[in-house]
Amino acid sequence: MGSIADGSNSDLMMPPRTELLLQHRLTMIEALLEEVLQDECGQDLVDLLQQLRSMCSPEGQAPRVPEAEVLKVVEKLELGEAIRAARAFALYFQLINIAEQHYEQEASIYRTHGSLQERHVAPAATADGAAASQTPYTDARGGSAEHIENSLYEMTPPDHNLGTFSWLFPQLKRLNVPTRHIQQLIDALDVKLVFTAHPTEIVRSTIRNKQRRIVSLLSDLDAVESGLAARTRADWELDAARSLLTEEIRFWWRTDELHQFKPEVLDEVEYGLHYFDEVLFDAIPQLYRRLSQNLQEAFPQLQPPQYDFCKFGSWVGSDRDGNPSVTPEITWQTACYQRDLVLQKYISAVTKLIDLLSLSMHWCDVRPDLLDSLEQDQLLMPEIYDQLAIRFRQEPYRLKLSYILKRLKNTRDRNSQQTQGGDLFAAPLATTLQEPQYYTNVEAFLSELLVINQNLQGTGLHCRELEDLICQVEIYGFNLTQLDIRQDSSYHSDAITEIADYLQILPQPYNELSEAERTQWLIQELQTRRPLIPTELPFSDRTKETIDTFKVARRLQEEFGQDICRTYIISMCHDVSDLLEVLLFSKETGLYDPATHRGTLHVVPLFETVDDLKRAPEVMTALFELPLYRTYLNAETSTETTENDNPEAEGAAPLALQEVMLGYSDSNKDSGFLSSNWEIYKAQQSLQKTAAPYGVSLRIFHGRGGSVGRGGGPAYEAILAQPGRTIDGRIKITEQGEVVASKYSLPELALYNLETITTAVIQASLLRSTIDDIDPWHEIMEDLSARSRKKYRSLIYEQDDFVDFFYQVTPIQEISQLQISSRPSRRRKGNTLDSLRAIPWVFSWTQSRFLVPAWYGVGTALEEFLTENSAEHLSLLQFFYAKWPFFKMVVSKVEMTLSKVDLQIAHHYVHELSKPEDRERFEHVFQQISDEYYLTRKLILMITGRKQLLDGDPNLKRSVQLRNGTIVPLGFLQVSLLNRLRNHQSLNAAGTGVRSQYSKGELLRGALLTINGIAAGMRNTG
Repeated sequence: MGSIADGSNSDLMMPPRTELLLQHRLTMIEALLEEVLQDECGQDLVDLLQQLRSMCSPEGQAPRVPEAEVLKVVEKLELGEAIRAARAFALYFQLINIAEQHYEQEASIYRTHGSLQERHVAPAATADGAAASQTPYTDARGGSAEHIENSLYEMTPPDHNLGTFSWLFPQLKRLNVPTRHIQQLIDALDVKLVFTAHPTEIVRSTIRNKQRRIVSLLSDLDAVESGLAARTRADWELDAARSLLTEEIRFWWRTDELHQFKPEVLDEVEYGLHYFDEVLFDAIPQLYRRLSQNLQEAFPQLQPPQYDFCKFGSWVGSDRDGNPSVTPEITWQTACYQRDLVLQKYISAVTKLIDLLSLSMHWCDVRPDLLDSLEQDQLLMPEIYDQLAIRFRQEPYRLKLSYILKRLKNTRDRNSQQTQGGDLFAAPLATTLQEPQYYTNVEAFLSELLVINQNLQGTGLHCRELEDLICQVEIYGFNLTQLDIRQDSSYHSDAITEIADYLQILPQPYNELSEAERTQWLIQELQTRRPLIPTELPFSDRTKETIDTFKVARRLQEEFGQDICRTYIISMCHDVSDLLEVLLFSKETGLYDPATHRGTLHVVPLFETVDDLKRAPEVMTALFELPLYRTYLNAETSTETTENDNPEAEGAAPLALQEVMLGYSDSNKDSGFLSSNWEIYKAQQSLQKTAAPYGVSLRIFHGRGGSVGRGGGPAYEAILAQPGRTIDGRIKITEQGEVVASKYSLPELALYNLETITTAVIQASLLRSTIDDIDPWHEIMEDLSARSRKKYRSLIYEQDDFVDFFYQVTPIQEISQLQISSRPSRRRKGNTLDSLRAIPWVFSWTQSRFLVPAWYGVGTALEEFLTENSAEHLSLLQFFYAKWPFFKMVVSKVEMTLSKVDLQIAHHYVHELSKPEDRERFEHVFQQISDEYYLTRKLILMITGRKQLLDGDPNLKRSVQLRNGTIVPLGFLQVSLLNRLRNHQSLNAAGTGVRSQYSKGELLRGALLTINGIAAGMRNTG
């Protein structure tokens, strides 16, 4: 399930009734599961589970009985018994996760709707838009903001709807934010959420469907119990509802939890589309309505935003970085699949509108433009007229919608032909359809809907269903999402090296040129109209694949429109030449015109390591200094007439837009949690200052993962913790793996997540904090960051025994065999930490309960700082925690992660999985980790002023403790099964001829089932 660590809903304070209902449901679910297990496996399994749980502390951390006693029970289990126990614990975790998510949804409904009648009425607005109150407002573009800081960052208000539109707009009114600033921000609002296929989703889609079924059954139970209290339902209905839930649990128990095969890319595409089909397509109009209604209630004179203020992107099927399975053909099919889904949605919506809009010309007026449109349709599609003219002769709306429906179906049929369309780079597929019979672009479809809507409004009617459809068309178009292409920078430089060598146009290999020489040559090539790449490609497969990627981007834009694929992300971007190389390939494939300097592909650098984050401002400065690149940016921006880039004055030309992506995962793996977060924070500020003098507006793209070790955490707090002026009404964020499932599986949770993100963007843009500009605070954070990085790297990269320790005492080897992604777990061959991706790195530490990437090094940094002046520096850090959103966010994430660490079970992994000859040196490594953990915990509690971790967040504390006690026996089971598996492999490798009682496949299956279970219990993978 979704991650507590991702924090999508961890800030949801449940109302008392919902909390009590959750506790009641958890008790009931546990009883039903025990009933199912007793029927399916007998009382022995139930007794074993109870014995294992009773031997461990309910809070986790320590067995109640000596560890040897627990081991004695676990080690004597037959493999089948161990697997059944692991499955039972895993199912328990899945069920309580579902219950929590269901009642989190109930809490989100309460937060967004519960206080509409209770809100204080703000003072009436004066003529200039400021409220008639003495409360001061300081322009967000500069000056002191002490009052705002006190109002928003210090207080701990009782508002149950904090972070929602119903809280935000009355707050803006109370703080006298000028309406012109609010309107400018609303007009420029630009929220983009990008779904990725990163392999952190360990749960099968089959199991996801069962989870949704159980949520539905829980809702039925709630309704029946509520009805019993009101005496409107009967006892037999409660028994029936419980029986249905029991049977669903029984079906689940008999279903395999593990993926049956390694998913292909198109499987991942289908999985991602499911969330749009089931939840997001219909949720977006509701989000727009919520924002508009709450804005109008507080500021009746203001205009709502554009329908498409919140849009979606996707990397699924287009992200090539390290995944050779993503080919041009796959990307093309992905675009076709997306278009098919959205067309099916439109067909369904128009079919319903035909039924709904039964207005007769006998009883309502019809404007000439609709009648003219019908005459044109009769000429272009006479067969529809002949078929329906008599039936709908007095019902013009139905007739018009019937023409639209036929065009949509023709467009869908043509898309099906394109999906199977042979050579991608040949001429477009021939079709028997004429253009007026299908839609060549979404604008034609939208214009017809607008004609209908304007006619309805002109006669005093409003059709919500039609308005929702128009909203959906504005957001999703015919593409559903924008596909971002991503590739490693080395692919481009290697391809250019091979091309230049073949043509013999450089005195030495391109890769051996200095950065200045590369840049000079690239600029020269970008200014000539002469093609560089020959028509025939006598190159390596890798180079041909690189060239074909740009060709398919051009082909996609020709078929689907430019919006389908406008972003090309360069991972591991180090220099200016990395961006110019992509621009050169764009020129060679018709995506950039050297004559006009116009391009249709945004070149986006991704700065991932700490060194690259530090150099990012220098790289972007050098890039903006190039006249060719500035001209390209300006020309590119001028073609996007639909995008409002928040000009500083009315009528001003939009600023050139440059998107820059910042990577959380690799920087954390490289330098640790504190250093990574601080470098990203600094990079945002520096990049903003870098861009401003060149008239460039930045969009920061945050590459956040699900776990804290990869940038995860509550999105609302994370956005507010960004430095001032870096949001400015726009943000782009990745949503990955299990985070997608936790945030978007249920409609109200999806809406709540979208609402809190949008609220945070508006709040952070209008109510900026000047705290971000206090240099002495920055100097302290710089010092803490450097100390933390040094401590982290001393363990990860400088401790000689660490790599062996990691590979032996964590289940990294087994995790790599999980069938959860089409992408390899390593960027390249080799057994080094550098080649290992951040996701399995974090996943392994989470399974073994160390969670090292999310906290290690923080304690030492804080202790060394406090040692210099204990009392004064502690007061200062406590002041930071109270006043500075960034520092509070960092401390809160560390506190949450520490609450999930269990060093006693972690030590069990070390003791049992280490080879005998390595145990002594590994004990030394463990002691280093242990010392740092206890130091970090002590200092975090000193800063927060609390006695125990998570005392300030009782909901999260309850959720963590609910799982901790049961995860411990599952950890013992995992270690036992890993030991058996690894011993089996050692015996086979040694060729001793000794046969194991079980096959490798059986043992691996058992180990993988425990990985599934712990992931569910921790509510987190990577």
